[in-house]
Amino acid sequence: MDFATLAVFAGVLTVAAASPGPAVVAIVARTLARGRAGSGAFIAALAFGDILWLAAACLGLAALAATMGSLFVVVRLAGAAYLLYLAYRLWTAPPAPQRAEAPVRDRGPLGLFGAGLAVSMGNPKTMAFYLALLPTLVDLTRLTMLGFVEMSAIIAVVLTVVFAGYVRVADRARRLFASSRAMRWLNRSCGVAMAGAAAAVATK
Repeated sequence: MDFATLAVFAGVLTVAAASPGPAVVAIVARTLARGRAGSGAFIAALAFGDILWLAAACLGLAALAATMGSLFVVVRLAGAAYLLYLAYRLWTAPPAPQRAEAPVRDRGPLGLFGAGLAVSMGNPKTMAFYLALLPTLVDLTRLTMLGFVEMSAIIAVVLTVVFAGYVRVADRARRLFASSRAMRWLNRSCGVAMAGAAAAVATK
């Protein structure tokens, strides 16, 4: 694939990934409440989910998902359920601030990867990007295996950089909340944001 096409794809993907959506809300809210621990697995799952959507678009499955949304109801609801679970955990979390060196224990990397994948696959924003926008940037009917690998690499790099930036900013903001009252406000605010993201995923 020519450099110009890949550059345009990378630029548009960066803007789409950086714009607020369920995935951004989930990773920011989780980092604010739990710190950086586990963010790598969550980000990897989000990137892998995008690559799966790219593959689906290339195979024509994205159009099928748009016309027969019931096929993806279970995945979408699983992602929404995880966000609601996070919302509940955040709302009921103890107000005592946690030290950055000893973040609250969370599920393991495999569990976080599965949860992130569910959020990515059930994210209507991601599906819309690969279904509606991608065909205007790339002729999917002429996409070679090398082109697919190149686009997958771009997805992995762009999403890792963008989401890692969100994690870094959120982790720094988290350190500013030293009092129990501030932590209670932070946890509940993030819980509300998570619940909103869950509603967006479940109802689109």
